[in-house]
Order: sequence, then C-alpha cells, then structure tokens
Amino acid sequence: MIKYSIVIMGTKPGTPKSQIQETKAYGAAQVNEVLDFDAFCQHLADHNSPYSKGSIRGILTDAVACIREQMLAGNKVCLGDLGDFHVELATIGAKNTEDFTVNNIKDVNIRWTPGDKFRHLRQDATFQLVPHRRQQKDAIDVIRNTETIQGLE
Repeated sequence: MIKYSIVIMGTKPGTPKSQIQETKAYGAAQVNEVLDFDAFCQHLADHNSPYSKGSIRGILTDAVACIREQMLAGNKVCLGDLGDFHVELATIGAKNTEDFTVNNIKDVNIRWTPGDKFRHLRQDATFQLVPHRRQQKDAIDVIRNTETIQGLE
C-alpha cells in the first residue's frame, strides 16, 4: 500500500514562495521505510532464494560496477523487466557545430527506462491517505506536551 498525503504547491515548479500566484492540491507519496543495501539484500535472500545475503550483495555490487562500465563505454544495458539504463548528456549550447567542444558537456546523467514490471505500477497500486509529515510531527508534539503537563512522563 502506498501512503500519500495532500500538499498545496505552486503550479509552476521552481517559483520562489514569495512569487507564487496560483496553487493546487497535489498528492505526495510518503515513504514507509528506507531499505539500505544490506536490508535489501537480506529481503532478497528471505524470498526463498538459494543464495545468501552475502552472495546477493556480491552479485549486486558486481552488477552495479558492470552497468557503470558499460554505460561509460557508451552502451545501453537492457535488464528485461528491471528496465534499461543508458547515459544522457547535459550540455551547454553553442552557436554552431564548430564551436561545440567537450567543454560544453557539463554532466553525464543516468537514465532509467522502466521495464514492463515497473511501467504499470498504477494499475496494481492501492493507496491510503495519511497526514503530511509535518502534521504527524505536530500531532506527536501535542501528545508529548499533554503527557508532560499531566505528569505522565
């Protein structure tokens, strides 16, 4: 289940708050838990895998190194349902082709194109409305202050 809250934001991203003229309500996904690399490897191992967490960690570590190597070689890596990985250049435009040099290339960005298992998440997703993180924090603060006032702590 994907938890979400409703936030009010300006309709033009990047506009400073003082210059926002129009706002709308948008949904914002709330993260339940963050799985670090070790936790994700353990999760994979726990799914009836014949491989240990350490073996999975090694395979994924090597896979990352190999994907990086292939992208730096100018290749696109297609991983089936996981999707495709390739590079995209962030450049500064030049007046013409003669003026464009490698110095116009400012960054190399990684692009991921999702495979079929990731492309259609909306049709399989269920949702639950929850308070925004700030509202959750405010509610917890009220509860703690009430407990302190009543001598419950």
